Parts: sequence; C-alpha cells; structure tokens
Amino acid sequence: MTAGYRIVENARLDARNTFGVAARAPMLVDVADAAALPELFGYAMLRDGPVLVLGGGSNLLFAGDAPGAVLALSSQRIELLGEVGDAVIVRADAGVGWHDFVLWTLGHGLCGLENLALIPGTVGAAPIQNIGAYGVEVRDAIRAVHAFDRRDRGFVRLDAGDCDFAYRDSLFKHDPDRYIVTAVEFVLSRTPDLRLEYAGIREELTAMGIDGTPRASQVAEAVIRIRQRKLPDPARLGNAGSFFKNPIVPMAIAEALQATHPAMPVFRGAGDDTRKLSAAWLIDQCGWKGHRHGDAGVSAEHALVLVNHGQATGLQVLDLARRIAASVQDRFGIAIEPEPRIIGATW
Repeated sequence: MTAGYRIVENARLDARNTFGVAARAPMLVDVADAAALPELFGYAMLRDGPVLVLGGGSNLLFAGDAPGAVLALSSQRIELLGEVGDAVIVRADAGVGWHDFVLWTLGHGLCGLENLALIPGTVGAAPIQNIGAYGVEVRDAIRAVHAFDRRDRGFVRLDAGDCDFAYRDSLFKHDPDRYIVTAVEFVLSRTPDLRLEYAGIREELTAMGIDGTPRASQVAEAVIRIRQRKLPDPARLGNAGSFFKNPIVPMAIAEALQATHPAMPVFRGAGDDTRKLSAAWLIDQCGWKGHRHGDAGVSAEHALVLVNHGQATGLQVLDLARRIAASVQDRFGIAIEPEPRIIGATW
C-alpha cells in the first residue's frame, strides 16, 4: 500500500463481479483513501485511458476484459454530520457495503432505508443506479453526493437536485467517465414514515406475527425474507440481481396490452400519463423462467434474474439476455433493457 492506494497489474476480476465470470484488467487500483485520487490521475494510464470504477461488482456484466484500469474505493467510514429536529444527516464512504450501511442506520434508530435492505453493492454505487426496491428509491434519502471530477481534477459536492435522478438513472450513469463517487450524504429520520403498500410487505409482516404498526427494523427483516426467497445468493449462484429494468410505456400502450392480457401487472409510471410494466411477467410469459443453455440460465424462482451456473462466460450470459429481450419484443412489442452496465460489448 502506497499513499492510500495499492496497484496490481494484470489483475483477475472473477471474484470482483457477482456473476463470477472470468475477466482481467491491465491494472487494478485499490484506493483506501479518496484523497489519493488527484495523484493517481496524474498517471498516464488513468489520466488518458478508460477507467472502470468497480464497487461490489453487482451491477455489471463482463462480456470481455476491462479495456483499461479498474479502480475500487475501499474506505469504510460512516459518520453523523448533524441533526435538525427528527432529521439526521449521515455521511458514508463509497466503499461501505450497502446492506451493511442499511443495518448500521437501523441499529442507530434511523429510518428511511429499510425497504432497500439486502440490495448488493456499495454506497458509492447506490446513487449511480438510483437503486430502488419495494416502492422506495435511494434518491428519496440522498442529500448530496461527493465525487472526484476527472475533468476538472478536483473534488465536488453535488446536491441531490443536481444529480438528475430518474428511474434507475442519474447524472453519474450518463457521464460515467467524469465522476467518481467518493461518499454520499443521506437525510434520515428518527420518526418512521414506513412504506408498506408495495406487494408482499404487509403479507410478510403478518407471516412474521407482527400486528399493528411495525418498527423500521421489522420492515427491513420482511424485505430481507422476501428477497432471500426470490433471489439467489450470488455467493452460491452467480448473478447480478434483476437483469432487466421494468419498462415504462405510455398509458395507452399499457391499456391496450392489458385488454389483451388481463393478468398483466401494471403500475403507475413517472407521471399520470405513463405506466410501468413488470419485466418479470413479460419474460415469464415467454417461457424463460428456469431456462438454461450451458451454464448461462434464468433463475427458476425469478424470471428477471440471469444466472451463471458455474462456467458461463459473460458473452454467453449476454447472448441469453439478448434472446430474452428479442422474444419479449416479438410477443408484446415492448423493448426491455438491461440494468447492469455491460463491459466489453454493447447491448
């Protein structure tokens, strides 16, 4: 370790992506102190070439080797910045595991992230994807994002309103070669404002024997139990969670599809004139759940989850994903897109 970072040349990335597919990087830089970033980006390989910032490796698919250096931030600091009434400001470094952070907040009596329990990845990756689950998106709790600006070679603090958050989207996703997220500030609360309306949460709480108003920690436990039943553990079966986004379409298209397919789930979109469709339902109707071609397959429990049964390559997983999307397009006229970032190929 030198000056807050460590460099490994010709590094294997198999254990650094949750799909577990084979990949290499010409250089892997583990950064324990974000203050080292200006020095690191003085090196030609980082200054002039492509750089992939790698968190938990849970939201990407290596369809080939990394084209340039790979950088991973590993700092684990969490700190309370202050309180205003019931609102509590918490800052967490990018390298903190997301689920560990959610548990930390609950352990300190803070509410707001309970519906986002057990999502893989790191705090630094959360705003990039604007992670969401069970009716909550992380942007609901973000106050600001700290980042290193590769263009201007300095550190910036971006208020949540400047991050262009949208469904599974953000400024950082649209400009991946500019900003490196180093820390995130959250606004949490000591007074619960629980979101229980999403399908399955109330039923799970009932199954847990919880009557009346639950605690935030109990909501998190319900979410964890649901996710563990639906989603395979990446430590046992390689996957990146939900592979496809739920498509958002004009209301007229959703109504026309529902007239033909009355059982099709439809949810409110970003506004009154759009609707969100269930990608899992569309894929399931095309017969993909449980499908396997070699070691690339689809989970038998959840049609949104593509899996690596052991020796699949990233290209084999990508080929399967393309065939799934083509079948949904052919049957329903709906385009579905991947959530994970694809490295070494285009969609």
